[in-house]
Amino acid sequence: MTEGLSWVPSTIDTGLPSAARIYDYLLGGGHNFAADRELAEKFLLAQPNARTIARLNRAFLRRAVLHLADAGVRQFLDLGSGIPTVGNVHEIAQRAAPESRVVYVDFEDVAVAHSRMLLEDDDQSTVLQEDMTDTDAVLAGVRDTGLIDFAEPIGVLTVGVFHFVPPERDPVGVVAAYRDAVAPGSYLALSQFTADLQPEEMTGVVAVMRRSANPMFPRTHAEITAMFDGFDLVEPGVVPLPLWRPEDGAVEEDADRAGIFAGVGRKK
Repeated sequence: MTEGLSWVPSTIDTGLPSAARIYDYLLGGGHNFAADRELAEKFLLAQPNARTIARLNRAFLRRAVLHLADAGVRQFLDLGSGIPTVGNVHEIAQRAAPESRVVYVDFEDVAVAHSRMLLEDDDQSTVLQEDMTDTDAVLAGVRDTGLIDFAEPIGVLTVGVFHFVPPERDPVGVVAAYRDAVAPGSYLALSQFTADLQPEEMTGVVAVMRRSANPMFPRTHAEITAMFDGFDLVEPGVVPLPLWRPEDGAVEEDADRAGIFAGVGRKK
C-alpha cells in the first residue's frame, strides 16, 4: 500500500515507521505515512519538546554548514541526510559559495527517492543510497560521483543520525573511517541525542522508537565527545544544540531541554 502517492517507491513498507519520515513529520513535512505520524505522536507524548528539538537540530545544520563555508570548505558529505526539507545542505552551501558540491547519503527509500527528484537539475549535488556505517561502500560511491576531491578539505556532516547506530556497529570507528579518508583541514559536524539533559524523556523516546525501523541509542557527553578523536573541537565544543554558535548571540531558553549535544571539529 503506497497511499496513492507518486513519490513513494513501490517496494516500501508504509506500515513500518522510519526515523527519517518521523523527523520529516516533526519538521512539518509531507513525506510521511500514517504509521509514521502515529508513532511520531507517541514520540511527542514522551518528549513534548520534540518539534522544537527537530527545529533546533535543523538550525544547527545550517549554522554548521555556513561556518564551514566561511572556513573555505567547498565540498560536503552529508551522511544520513534524511528527507529533503527547507534549508538543504546544497541550498545553504551554494548560496554561500555557488561552486560548492554536495553528496548526500541515506539508506531510506523515500529519502533517496525524494532527494533524486530534488537534485535532478543540479549537477553539483547527488545522493547515494547506502548505509553510512558501511564506510567502504560509501567512500567508494562518493569517489565514483566525481564530485568530491579527497585531496581537498571536506565537510562531513552527521547531524542527528548517530543515535540510530547501535554500539555493536562501533560508531567511534565509523567516524574514524571517514576522518582517515579526508584531508587535513576537513571538518566533522555532529549532533546526537543524549540522556544527560532529560533522562526521563529520553527513556520514553527510546521505548517509542523500538517500534520503528530505527531504534535509538542515546549517548553521554563523554561518548559523543570521543567521536571527535583526531579533530580539534571548534569553540564552544560539544554543547546543547542552541548553544553552538547562536546567531546574533541569541541563545534559546531552556537549552538543557534541547535533548541533543552538537559540535564541530577540524581535522588536525
